[in-house]
Amino acid sequence: MLRTLLAAASLTLALHAAAQTPTADADRYLTAQMQRLRIPGLSVAVVKDGQIVLARNYGAASVEFGVPVADDTVFSINSITKAFTGVAAMKQVELGRLDLSAPVGQYLADLPPAWRAVTIRQLLSHMSGLPDITRAPTVETDEEAAWRWLREQNILFKPGERFHYCQTNYMLIQRVVNQLEGRAPNAPLAEEQLRIAGMNHTAYGDAYTVIPKRAPTYRWQWTGAKVQGYPAPSSTDASTLTAVSERFLPFRRAAAGMNSSASDMAHWLIALQQHKLLNDTSLAAMWRPVAFNDGSMGQWAMGWQVLQRGSHRAVGMTGGGRAGFFLYPEDGVGVIILTNLTGSFPEDLIDKLASLYIPQLPLAGVPGLRIALEERGFGQIASAAADIERQYPDQPWQENELNDWGYRLLSTGRAADALAVLRFTAERFPRSANAQDSLGEAWLVNGERAAARQAYQRVLELHPGDANALKRLESL
Repeated sequence: MLRTLLAAASLTLALHAAAQTPTADADRYLTAQMQRLRIPGLSVAVVKDGQIVLARNYGAASVEFGVPVADDTVFSINSITKAFTGVAAMKQVELGRLDLSAPVGQYLADLPPAWRAVTIRQLLSHMSGLPDITRAPTVETDEEAAWRWLREQNILFKPGERFHYCQTNYMLIQRVVNQLEGRAPNAPLAEEQLRIAGMNHTAYGDAYTVIPKRAPTYRWQWTGAKVQGYPAPSSTDASTLTAVSERFLPFRRAAAGMNSSASDMAHWLIALQQHKLLNDTSLAAMWRPVAFNDGSMGQWAMGWQVLQRGSHRAVGMTGGGRAGFFLYPEDGVGVIILTNLTGSFPEDLIDKLASLYIPQLPLAGVPGLRIALEERGFGQIASAAADIERQYPDQPWQENELNDWGYRLLSTGRAADALAVLRFTAERFPRSANAQDSLGEAWLVNGERAAARQAYQRVLELHPGDANALKRLESL
């Protein structure tokens, strides 16, 4: 049934593609990517200068019932919820109620002593060092027990020292904003944004919530051999389409739990661009990357990721490995791609689509390399990177973005491709213990134990006593 639906979508799109327009190019590109990634259903919207200039739907919202994706199809957007929470927090800053530099203990009195000095800015940018609520045994069933467990855990590092993606941060932001608004601690934060932007198909909830027009969520489940939890190279074809069920209790819904359509998300971006949700000063502060204690700049701002595209910026967020959006503020363009497949990682497709509407957007750095390798093959990474560096000599490679891409490839069964990317990362960042650690994992997944041992030994040279490297070397 899935093959039939995708074939029908391809035939329809071929008719649309007769004219040489950005829409036709987008149709061809997305059709090819859906087939390559085996995505059941996808919805896309592009905003330019306050108008929706592209709205397209492809494939099946429900594979079981053969229901096609439509304009009002709702998808789970998971961690994109954090961007809405960032807007809600910045609204409190704009109103003079919240200070990003203030310690969270100034707003919440019932925190462990070690947590109280963490600033609001460090919470929103994942630099707090707090333990992660998602590791609590009862996180999906019992809020009070999860909270008790969390309070007993040690802080991981000094706040501001490094990045650690942690849902506890947004649980606390939810409490702070709701206290300032006089609401219950676990009340949803984005209701005003939904009303102002006219987002009539957007709602909070999880797999246990009945939400009209919501597409089920799927994943390709690997049934073959695994290494380090990732599909081994020999198992890349051993997969079946399975349903995904997720639970987000209300106390976690500042971090995840929103469901929306591409058209609703487009109207939200337009409302942001037109300053209906925040003024210029607040938007600038929300999209300003946060620096670590050593002065180096992080990739996160206030609930949003900030990526450089040459002289252009891309700000946005991704969710669940199945939804993503970027807004290019200086170009007035926003791109939203929502799918019902966990592991489709549509964020890897956004820059290519954006370039159809921003002709001057340089496809340098990671986006340019990704597009080149999909066309030329990952064995050509050295020559492709050299070509990009010659064309854009001032465009730096971003380690975090390369590393994240490598792990996305690992998780989707593309072990050899992931190794190529993570080797390149380690070559470009030879003093990074994290790059060497990731390379060691890629070597292991690809069955190269001697090379993995060498990578982990390099980690210890750069970061003596590294616990993970010592553990890996012991097992090797």
